Amino acid sequence: MSAAGPDDPSERHHARYRPGEVAAEPDGRLHSPTFLRNNPPIIAALAPWLSGRVGMALEIGSGTGQQAAAFALAFPDLEWWPSEPDEIHRASIAAWWRALGLPEREPLALDAATDWAASDEVKALGPLSVVISLNVIHITPFAVARGIVSGAGKALVAGGLLIFYGPFREFGEHTGAGNEAFDARLRAENPEWGVRDTREIIDLADVAGLEFAAFIRMPANNRILIFRRP
Repeated sequence: MSAAGPDDPSERHHARYRPGEVAAEPDGRLHSPTFLRNNPPIIAALAPWLSGRVGMALEIGSGTGQQAAAFALAFPDLEWWPSEPDEIHRASIAAWWRALGLPEREPLALDAATDWAASDEVKALGPLSVVISLNVIHITPFAVARGIVSGAGKALVAGGLLIFYGPFREFGEHTGAGNEAFDARLRAENPEWGVRDTREIIDLADVAGLEFAAFIRMPANNRILIFRRP
């Protein structure tokens, strides 16, 4: 994929990754076509927030598992747990974990639109230091965004962080013509999908008792939103 310009859509849309559609390894590892481009700036942007932080970190919607593995390598003081509702994705996540020699992890099959924080498998992790979700809420119904924020409000420790990464509208306005077109394509594919507005997420966080902590502009017209539990 060529580098995106300032007015290009944030991502080409893939709701699911499948062998034959993306590069795949015999052991089940799938390769996201955007991971190599996105990972370095994501790690750099989150380093001031995650370096030295300890405790449990849950990723919601881990996709191929490459980013979760990269987090585990970059921020080893946190104990990273990936989650993903798609079975083929979970197999890829586990395969990346094995290939990189990371501690054994069984990816959780969370449905983020439910009360996931009350599930036995999440309770078994204990209070969470970080909940993070990358490139998920624009390709899922808004109930998923609501569920992620609500669950984070219940599961995070005091001072814990909720982090989103992806394309966003900013207070009602698209950040460029490319993202506006991308949003239109998503909504044509599924009316429940679409680029979410920062105001919508901030309002959800307010209800969940989370404070708005940071807004970071990222390459390829993406954004990072960070919330903190007081």
